Amino acid sequence: MLGTEFRTGSPIWIDLGSPDTDAAVAFYGAVFGWRFASAGPEAGGYGYFQKEGRTVAALGPLTEESATSAWMTYFRTDDVQATARDVASAGGTVRAEPVTMGNVSMAQFTDPQGAQFAVLQSHQGLEAASEDDTLVWVELHVGDPEAAIGFYRGLFGWRTEEMRTPGMTYQVLSVKDGDQREGSFGGVAPLQAGPEDARWVPYFAVADTDAVAAAVQGNGGTVLMPAANVPDVGRIAWLADPAQAVFAVLRPDPRQAA
Repeated sequence: MLGTEFRTGSPIWIDLGSPDTDAAVAFYGAVFGWRFASAGPEAGGYGYFQKEGRTVAALGPLTEESATSAWMTYFRTDDVQATARDVASAGGTVRAEPVTMGNVSMAQFTDPQGAQFAVLQSHQGLEAASEDDTLVWVELHVGDPEAAIGFYRGLFGWRTEEMRTPGMTYQVLSVKDGDQREGSFGGVAPLQAGPEDARWVPYFAVADTDAVAAAVQGNGGTVLMPAANVPDVGRIAWLADPAQAVFAVLRPDPRQAA
């Protein structure tokens, strides 16, 4: 499962671009109990969602014209510049050129099927993961999963393991080094909607999926997929905040932690 000992290709950061950051702070505070800490007056409204004093995500205003609210997943890279070249040569798009701030470098991309993602060159990232109300999994939904796996494997060296689920074949992703199960952090699933809906979806661990879905509805969000049990995985629901940023929640099957 996802941890905070970040290796090449593992999710290291996640942030939300929102048209109304005050409303986002209120919503996620009500749903997950997160508090917001500003990164300072020079950060342009960017700051950190925290749980019990530890950073679990980040939030900032939308900066691109006509951009829509969405969660962005960042993967750790050892060389931002090299990753940007690899993305372009493999048919992806560099949306935001590499930039360095202090000891941290980052860039944002779109993969060949339209899913947006980012990379971060840093040894520091989220301070908590795979606990209640923190990031536990990331999931890619694209029209051609095999092509997507080939693209990302070229960038990060990810390994995959096939898992049969009702109605489809699911590919579990793991980093290239170490134990495959311990290094797993996400999956790839066939896209069920139109190609414009290709995306990375973050999953947050929760103690009660149904209660969180109710809290989302009660605070102006939307339940996109009602809570349902997935064998050997847990109880999940797909949700959207009031600005229509999509995310999911998971109460993991306790057997998976054994």
